[in-house]
Amino acid sequence: MPGWSGTALVLLTLLASGCSRQAPAPVTNDIDPTQPGGMTAPAMMGVVILGDSLTAGLGVLVEESFPSRLQDLFVAEGYGEVEIINAGISGDTTAGGLRRIDEVLTPEVRIVVVALGGNDALRGLSVSQTRTNLTGIIEKSLAGGAAVLLTGMEGPTNLGEDYRTNFRNAFQEIAAQFRGRIRFVPFLLEGVAGMPALNQPDGIHPNAEGAQKVAELLYPSIRDLVDEVPVRPVTQ
Repeated sequence: MPGWSGTALVLLTLLASGCSRQAPAPVTNDIDPTQPGGMTAPAMMGVVILGDSLTAGLGVLVEESFPSRLQDLFVAEGYGEVEIINAGISGDTTAGGLRRIDEVLTPEVRIVVVALGGNDALRGLSVSQTRTNLTGIIEKSLAGGAAVLLTGMEGPTNLGEDYRTNFRNAFQEIAAQFRGRIRFVPFLLEGVAGMPALNQPDGIHPNAEGAQKVAELLYPSIRDLVDEVPVRPVTQ
């Protein structure tokens, strides 16, 4: 990642530790006097964030994680049907994401945000493995009827410029492969990585202010998908 020092590999071990946090999932129902009991199942727009400790919110409060901040942004603009689902697990890789994507694709999920890759270098995965795993996650999501937003990631500087370039290019190549079928944000931590004021002391994980910046970066792209994808009524 831009601005990472030669000790970044040591710091990256923090991505493989800690506990995941789940963003609160708001549940709402609408009153409908024409229905028995006066209640009708809401039409929900589930947006799942498939990620690692950056998504889980390692080191910050649950309500300060970027998925929770995304929920706040949608609520503030009146998107009451949108439910942000935090599927971040600390230490997860693209391989882990591929293994659990089927269980994440519940009926209410209409959008999948793929925010994985930071741990792949730490675990010794090759760029080709990362590319294959991400492609599999996207293909399964699309086959499950969900729209997809892929977020790119940068490799730390101590892995060498060739690896960093190939790693970055892998995300761009996948975005090109699925052009017209998915959305792409080139770097999840754009404007946050390498900024001490926006990160925790480890220099890797965003602090509360940094998480807000990540949410603001992703929000326009996710909101566009929300506006395009039809909601799916939840049966009771």
